[in-house]
Amino acid sequence: MADDPTPTADLIRAQLRRMRGIHRLSQEEYGKRANYSASMVSAMELGQRPLDEVYLARADKVFGTGDLFVSLLKLAARDGEPTWFRPWLEAERAATQLRCLEPMLIPGLLQTEDYARAVIRGDVTLNADEVEALVAARLARQAILDQEHPPQLTAVLDESALHRFTEDQATVMTGQLAHLIQAAKRPNVSVHVIPAKVGLHVGLEGSFVLARSDDGGWVGFMDNQLGGTVVDRTEEVEALLARWESVRNVALPTWQSIELIEDVMRPWTT
Repeated sequence: MADDPTPTADLIRAQLRRMRGIHRLSQEEYGKRANYSASMVSAMELGQRPLDEVYLARADKVFGTGDLFVSLLKLAARDGEPTWFRPWLEAERAATQLRCLEPMLIPGLLQTEDYARAVIRGDVTLNADEVEALVAARLARQAILDQEHPPQLTAVLDESALHRFTEDQATVMTGQLAHLIQAAKRPNVSVHVIPAKVGLHVGLEGSFVLARSDDGGWVGFMDNQLGGTVVDRTEEVEALLARWESVRNVALPTWQSIELIEDVMRPWTT
């Protein structure tokens, strides 16, 4: 992997630190188990040395994570952090506000691990290791909501996203909906559901996210089956902002949205 910092490299290093913390190992203690010096562990975690497959294979062995870290490295090599995604990751990390419209699914920044895994598994072209790597990447991006100065996230989703599960998915979905309720009660997160009785609305044409930077500028991101598109042209951003106002106006306030989510959960939890 290249020595210069990339979002995937940052993700891997963050997960290495996280797993070491979960296992309550100091850098010295982990180094002894992985046969590295504490200074080497520190250099790897701080980005002072490039990540390599041997180091990450030992991390997988120590943490019992299968091939997760090696798969993350291979995933980074496969997609090379595509240029269409880098600007959005930078915008997302630097955002003071995030406005997310998701008509079909729970927004990625608010997904549980089990829900994210169930969604990602829907892509039959991915093997098990690639699925786990993508799940880890999605969860790692959620860290922006827990940083010292987190962005204000406002999420609008269609009610149909709350009902998108069958009996065998009940555990995953009730856990996801409970997590969504808890997220909606956080001071930096607002969740708004567009009730089914609204009928057709412009948000059904597709999901998008808008990020506002410190200087007041906006950039958008539209997901699709083959990747995604960063939107930064003024007229296109303004079009997305107009659509945002439209869907936000027909969505319920947070307290009513929470009540609706609870109503959807009730038959599955009683």
